[in-house]
Amino acid sequence: MHAITGSGWIEVISGSMFSGKTEELLRRLRRAEIAGQEVAVFTPALDERYGETTVGTHNGRSWEATVVESEGDGPWEMLDALNGEMVVAVDEANFFSGELVDVCQALAEDDRRVVVSGTDQTFRGEPFSPLPELMAVAEYVDKLQAICSICGEPASRNQRLIGGEPAHADDPTILVGAEESYEARCRNCHAVRRD
Repeated sequence: MHAITGSGWIEVISGSMFSGKTEELLRRLRRAEIAGQEVAVFTPALDERYGETTVGTHNGRSWEATVVESEGDGPWEMLDALNGEMVVAVDEANFFSGELVDVCQALAEDDRRVVVSGTDQTFRGEPFSPLPELMAVAEYVDKLQAICSICGEPASRNQRLIGGEPAHADDPTILVGAEESYEARCRNCHAVRRD
């Protein structure tokens, strides 16, 4: 998929929830491993859906990962945790602070292949930092789509439901451990309460 070069680069896999971002990340990591490349995988401490030290997909595939704090100096801990791996993957990048952009840049400048996945929009349909910034500095960007749970069209939005109803625009962007659910939705079927 990507040219063999003597320098590092950043790849971003983005899209809505249920679009296959983490599955694509794991596919790329399996290919790197088959090629004999050492891989390091990182996930934010905030995301504990699939096990504390595992990057996982909704269909059950997983990969061992190092958990790092998403705020403050947390993203920089990735550099200290490396043992010479030339392929560095970061899942759920949307949960990290903007420091992740500088960390990814530093890794790429150190001749490493950096593969990042995460959703690029909040439940409101707004840019979800730091993904837009990462997409801007990346050499390769793939934006995946899911299938709208309402009409079956291609979906690029994350529909947050609380008690079966669309979330309110004033709700926090990240609700850890809240009783909520998500659906992939197209632009027309996506809704945010503003009453």
